[in-house]
Amino acid sequence: MKLALAERLLAAREAGRPACLVRFLRTGEEALVVGGDTIVGADLPDAVLDAIREAHRRDRSTTIETEAGPVFLQVFNPPLRLVVVGAVHIAQALVPMASLTGYAVTVIDPRRGFATAERFPNVTLVDAWPDEAMEALAPDERTAVVTLTHDPKLDDPALDVALRSRAFYIGALGSKRTHAARLERLSAMGHGPEALARIHGPAGLDIGAVSPAEIAISILAQITAVLRREG
Repeated sequence: MKLALAERLLAAREAGRPACLVRFLRTGEEALVVGGDTIVGADLPDAVLDAIREAHRRDRSTTIETEAGPVFLQVFNPPLRLVVVGAVHIAQALVPMASLTGYAVTVIDPRRGFATAERFPNVTLVDAWPDEAMEALAPDERTAVVTLTHDPKLDDPALDVALRSRAFYIGALGSKRTHAARLERLSAMGHGPEALARIHGPAGLDIGAVSPAEIAISILAQITAVLRREG
């Protein structure tokens, strides 16, 4: 690997951006793709870029066949993150499940009686207002965001920031009626139909979940499905 390419790869990793080192095995040529853009090397065909996106989604390096011969795609993904807005009972079940599956979890709740170390041990807790906390966290394409409070004063500011980010998953708890009212408020904040369609509401797969733990399972399953299958 050339020094200039290695330096750009290191910079991408330090910035927490997904990167892919592309090696043309027949010619020895290399390219570096960071965040979907070719940073080093010639522009790559759409088929290769599509394969890179798939490799990132699956967190798996792979070799593909192209007109130029076999190409090895070496994936360098930043850690997955889950941002939970609302330190409620469902969050207490969801957080450890997400941690076990490899997510770095942050819980946002300005209500200090909710977001305590006793209720959420070994978890990053943020007691700032949700929009301020979300801006600081800067959700990216490796970030999932879930709002759980049922309180528009807390959920809506977080969703507003999430919709303006590259978060791969945005979910909001609540009934269909609650979600319809939520969409009207977010629309009034300037979000169009395409943006609003990114919100999974009510959050979670329809598995008939009742208890907080079951609802947490349904949410994490939906996050996984979006990450691994929908892309």
